[in-house]
Amino acid sequence: MTVFFIGAGPGDPELITVKGQKLVHRCPVILYAGSLVPPAVLAGNVAERVVNTADLNLDEIIALLAEAHAKGQDVARVHSGDPSLFGAIGEQIRRLRALDIPFEIVPGVTATAACAATLGVELTLPDVSQTLILTRYARKTSMPEGEALGDLARHRATMAIHLGVRHLASIVDELVPHYGADCPVAVVYRASWPDEERVVGTLGDICGKVQGTQIERTALILVGRVLDAEGFSDSSLYAKAARPVE
Repeated sequence: MTVFFIGAGPGDPELITVKGQKLVHRCPVILYAGSLVPPAVLAGNVAERVVNTADLNLDEIIALLAEAHAKGQDVARVHSGDPSLFGAIGEQIRRLRALDIPFEIVPGVTATAACAATLGVELTLPDVSQTLILTRYARKTSMPEGEALGDLARHRATMAIHLGVRHLASIVDELVPHYGADCPVAVVYRASWPDEERVVGTLGDICGKVQGTQIERTALILVGRVLDAEGFSDSSLYAKAARPVE
């Protein structure tokens, strides 16, 4: 058997990959993160066991995977977004390796990609930013040395910040010295879901704009000049080739 860590995408059930959907349809056991994965992602499955792991701890989840392994049953372990980004699969993989249980990671569409899509922007533009930093705000778990927002902001690259909207004011305070108060920012709540909500502004006014909404969690913060850039160079990808010298 194999445990398949499947990225279900950001919310829209049509954004799961073809491979991920095929595995959901055929695996006899499905464990899914019900707080972030909509039930529609599981539509069409023929599993004999489907478990919402939202209220389970790590030991309980591993016990279910070990039970399926003993029965020779493949497991679709469905996570939101891409499981390799803030998906908490590292601790599961460590335990599976100790138990000699095979696993495979099936990538998914990230929340960052869904936010860029709904905002209609490219996150890497010539002359503006060729780097994208994906990070989170330090809350229960501290950040490694050198990865505080202020340290990362010195690059002035496009930044996607997870798990931080409740601390937006503190985030703004750390970013303004590096990006400037006029730097564009967007807060996107539940990107690609039917109740998606987005707020755009600058580091100078975004806190006030978000206060007028119900956004408290499940939101991504995008920061960077790419969000409203106009005067950037065309890329060389589609440039006309220079005529050969005769």
